[in-house]
Amino acid sequence: VQLQAFGGGLVQAGDSLSLSCAASGRTLSNYVVAWFRQAPGKEREFVAGLRRSQSNTYYADSVKGRFTISRDTAKNTVYLQMNSLKPEDTAVYYCAADMSTTLSAVCDIRGYNYWGQGTLVTVSS
Repeated sequence: VQLQAFGGGLVQAGDSLSLSCAASGRTLSNYVVAWFRQAPGKEREFVAGLRRSQSNTYYADSVKGRFTISRDTAKNTVYLQMNSLKPEDTAVYYCAADMSTTLSAVCDIRGYNYWGQGTLVTVSS
């Protein structure tokens, strides 16, 4: 599966932004999907994950209650709705997918073999 993330940009603290991850080559509904992010000088970290069922979602504590991951099967696209953005949310955001990700690996960067190219989100204070 090929993934393409887009939707990043420059916003102010408190604003909202929606990221999209369009998939091609495979039906994304068969995959576990996730968003990770990497801030300058830091390691890539888990943000949100979605297992095959829309009800099985997982979030990093830092974004819980502010970010929402969802999937549109018809469009073969995964979204990350980000509300109440903070300057510390500034990072390059990556979408990831894999068919074999176990429950214990949903939040683990090593659980995914397919990655999008990343989209930059900058939140100014």
